[in-house]
Amino acid sequence: MKNEQFAPAALQADELLLLPAFVLLADGPQAAHAVVVSNGTFTDVGPADEVIARHPHLAPLALPGKLVMPGFIDAHHHLTQSFGKALAFGEPSEIYRRIWVPLENCLDENLVYLSAKLAALEALRGGFTTVCDAGTRASGDASTIAAATQEVGVRCVLGLICNDLAEDIDARARAAIVVRAQQHLARWDGHALVHPSLAISVPEAGSDGMLQTASALCAEAGVIFQTHANEHLAAVERSIVRRKMRPIEHLHYAGALGPQTLIAHATLVTPSELNLLARTRTAISYNPVASSWKGNAVAPALQMDALGIRFGLGTDGTRSDAFRLVDAAETAQRFAFGLATGDSSCGAGELWLDRALRGGADALRLDARIGEIAPGKAADFLLVDLDVPEMRPSWDLTWELVRLADRSQIDAVFVAGKLRLWQGWPTQWDARAFLREVDEVAREVVARAPIQRVHATPSLRSACGAPLSAVE
Repeated sequence: MKNEQFAPAALQADELLLLPAFVLLADGPQAAHAVVVSNGTFTDVGPADEVIARHPHLAPLALPGKLVMPGFIDAHHHLTQSFGKALAFGEPSEIYRRIWVPLENCLDENLVYLSAKLAALEALRGGFTTVCDAGTRASGDASTIAAATQEVGVRCVLGLICNDLAEDIDARARAAIVVRAQQHLARWDGHALVHPSLAISVPEAGSDGMLQTASALCAEAGVIFQTHANEHLAAVERSIVRRKMRPIEHLHYAGALGPQTLIAHATLVTPSELNLLARTRTAISYNPVASSWKGNAVAPALQMDALGIRFGLGTDGTRSDAFRLVDAAETAQRFAFGLATGDSSCGAGELWLDRALRGGADALRLDARIGEIAPGKAADFLLVDLDVPEMRPSWDLTWELVRLADRSQIDAVFVAGKLRLWQGWPTQWDARAFLREVDEVAREVVARAPIQRVHATPSLRSACGAPLSAVE
């Protein structure tokens, strides 16, 4: 039985003085440290005796065997794809054409809300306190996604897709896209948990003018411009044939690279493109699980780090398990590059934790607010149980968190100082009833969506109650 001092009630005060076994700070895990949370922010961090002395009005809450660490940051997600999940397994690249676009096009406002809420819940359960949504192709207002993420309590970078290359788009329609983009940026400016962003799905989906405009609007607003680039060989080759440039070169030509730009994937990059990314200070979301599940390559993240290229870690909506993500980040580099070069460290545990925390915050242009436990930063953090066999004996906590920890050890998740989850479940709403509702609607929408799977799965056809199209 858990010690009563760890019950949710003890963690729901407006002010908390926490005394864990370790605090994960920017320079590594620190023992005998205390953390003060007040009004949604960290207000004091330091040696326990000193912090306690500075706050005599607060009763210290001892947390033996626990780690207080920053919440993980998912630098690339698709919140309205959560109904698909295993439909993408075993499929060749560019599944967005055959699965995600058909599925998202069948989502009405309620289904968008339910899908985003499910994804947000999964993210919190996996230790992510911030998710960056790349934008949905579903019709409707992005505020539906924002409502879902706020109800769950996760911090959300909310993308709005600004694609303008379609047969029926003229100058008036392009102008309307820009107005909608400006309204989106203004609507969420300064919001506590929602941070606006603009996106163009892939460079080929936007005119050069729209790529430049969306990127410039984001630069001016201090937010991020998102796009997928150099992920699949087919897309790289289309760009070369159509534009005589690779996708990242195309973005540079259009004036869309820069510190405000976040490129998802960048797995197929040339030395010259890496130099472009470094020179323009463009950020990358390194998505290792996406590479193993549906990609053509692994992004050269170690080389990016050596060149000073900014990058965070993203799930790409694969699985929302932060500890498994950092393990995959290191493992993918080891298999793709380290084994061939005799690199036995592959960045060590410190690099991957840093990229999953501070690196993600920097890539999302939120480093002034999140990513570390420090005075003035938002109190987005996890309470992790270290008193488990997998973490004993402990010799190097940083490496152990990367390779041994898992989400079952996450006792509590806080966002903006509020307890959002306790031992995997919300404290303020009935998640199990919500899951039953999701089961009912997800089967129906998947059954009617014109999804095409290369490998038809009989169990999925039976579960959905209708056949899924198969590509011969």
